Amino acid sequence: MNVGKFLPPTRTLLGPGPSGVAPSVLEAMSQPLVGHLDPSFISMMDEIKAMLRAVMLTENQMTFPVSGTGSAGMEFCFVNLIEPGDEVIVGINGVFGTRMADVAERCGAKVTRVEAEWGRIIEPAQIAAALGKVKPKFVAIVHAETSTGALTPIEEISKIVHGADALLLLDAVTSLGGCPVRVDDWQVDAIYSGTQKCLSCPPGLSPVSLSERAMDAIRGRTQGVQSWYLDVNLLANYWGEGARVYHHTAPISMNYALHEALRLVLEEGLENRWARHEANHNLLRAGLAEMGLGIASQEGHQLWQLNAVSIPEGTDEAAVRAALLNDHGIEVGPGLGPLAGKVWRIGLMGHSSSKENVNRVLAALKELL
Repeated sequence: MNVGKFLPPTRTLLGPGPSGVAPSVLEAMSQPLVGHLDPSFISMMDEIKAMLRAVMLTENQMTFPVSGTGSAGMEFCFVNLIEPGDEVIVGINGVFGTRMADVAERCGAKVTRVEAEWGRIIEPAQIAAALGKVKPKFVAIVHAETSTGALTPIEEISKIVHGADALLLLDAVTSLGGCPVRVDDWQVDAIYSGTQKCLSCPPGLSPVSLSERAMDAIRGRTQGVQSWYLDVNLLANYWGEGARVYHHTAPISMNYALHEALRLVLEEGLENRWARHEANHNLLRAGLAEMGLGIASQEGHQLWQLNAVSIPEGTDEAAVRAALLNDHGIEVGPGLGPLAGKVWRIGLMGHSSSKENVNRVLAALKELL
């Protein structure tokens, strides 16, 4: 079989993920391999954990990247916290809340769904009402719903959840590194993210963090964790402190990339990075408004890094996306679920969030529309 070398086209990634990555991150992936228990790699693991704590604004000791994409991080949190029969509340206002409920049910949980229209947030009053009916082990919320571009505020929800003596689980796949995520201040007990969004690292790792409250719940289980691969008790022996015990062969090159990506986040500074995402979101909004276009997600709760742009009536949305890709080299995403055919999802995440990219996509849309 004679197959030529694969040469990917050059794209400007302005969809819902992955985002573009800095040249130094790609360069990091090309470094020579070492063993996953090599002293140099273990030292780098410690630096990754420390940088993740800084980016998540937490002191949680159990903070590390799961080997797998953001969905693996989701399963990690659910399989470790849920025992069959546990009550949980899940906020659903898009694809990823729906996925959380599915995963929870597969773990044997009794799920109470708190639902909002796609594009709107989960309101604190909805969570309070649900907590008046059931006493869950935890409440799970998608912070930044990638499918709709809605950002659900967490602080008030956190107070309500902890007031009911429940844990708080947060999906921060699209929010981490692009807007404020304050794990300790918000008393988030379990959180997962992904490397390919605002951290601007290729997909393949899922940063997670568990509070001591969450770890106490896990230690108090009456049954073992259903997943061997994602069992935090076993992973702690590899990612924890002191002597490391083999668990699995970590993706060496991906961890090189994450180390460099986190270094760049902290070099820029969290506040500066958040401000850059906000400024480019506002620039995009202003440019869209000049063309008579708006953002479909709830006013006052629109994600800076993922913009659900309303499609003008009569527009062939798929043809416009294809032209953006084929004629301009720009990738944007389609709508999902009830928003299919109604929005384009324009991502301004991490390395892709720049004034130059905003101007490029606005000029291309103006030409095509």
